[in-house]
Amino acid sequence: MSKKPVSRLAARDARVTVRNARFQQWESYLNTRAKRTKSARFLIQGVRPLTLAIEHDWPLETLLYRLDGPPLSSWARGVLDGWRHEKVGVSGELMAELGEKDASPELIAVAKQRHRGLGSLALTGASPLLVVFDRPSSPGNLGTLIRSANAFGADAVIVAGHAADPYDPHCVRASTGSLFAVPVLTVADSDEVLAYRARVRDGGTELRIVGTDEDGDVAIFENDFTGGTILVIGNETRGMSASWRAACDVTVSIPIGGAASSLGAPSAGAVSLYEIARQRLGASPKGREHR
Repeated sequence: MSKKPVSRLAARDARVTVRNARFQQWESYLNTRAKRTKSARFLIQGVRPLTLAIEHDWPLETLLYRLDGPPLSSWARGVLDGWRHEKVGVSGELMAELGEKDASPELIAVAKQRHRGLGSLALTGASPLLVVFDRPSSPGNLGTLIRSANAFGADAVIVAGHAADPYDPHCVRASTGSLFAVPVLTVADSDEVLAYRARVRDGGTELRIVGTDEDGDVAIFENDFTGGTILVIGNETRGMSASWRAACDVTVSIPIGGAASSLGAPSAGAVSLYEIARQRLGASPKGREHR
């Protein structure tokens, strides 16, 4: 691949070098949820998130690239060469503002949001795994849980109630691109999930709702997770709502020691997902061979 200077790559592309209306619109996607929601757009920053968004055919709209500063990397030039949508060259100073850090990122993508409900989720396999985060307040925590869910093989993440925005830049970065690799759905409350479970059961697939709670009915390793499971993680400070507690078939606790009184929600989610993966690996013929 020839190492063309950015100015030649950008010969026919639009350029933004001042804080014009278009730049302010992009900036609003970082700072204002209402603007993101109204326009159904958000920004993707970082090598891995952008790479995974492209790999998973996320609906991308515009690619912003740094006009000045150090030469673009081979990765950035490769993305630019393969880009089939609008490209806009942006000054390094403005790219640094959109990247929310001192150093200017090479590339930032403007992407379309996907608003998906449970009706769009088609499950495959005999033992699906869904992860519910009940009213998460921190976008970073939500992104971290999405990353763990993807890492441990969950079929989808369900964001329930009045919650953090999955398209907040903190969530997108914390997910390290997993936002684009695993379905992230939104529901108003537990009733939607219960109705969905009823439909899935009618189709012959069992789904048990298992909530995490420091005063759970049983220790997490005593619960059988090898069947279809909906794992519920409660709000970071208030835990599960009363409606979610009532919806659970069982609640599980994570035994801990030391001075900590409990685990944070993303940590509890990661530990629970690991235990589920461990049990399912052990239940499989391949897993038994490795014991």
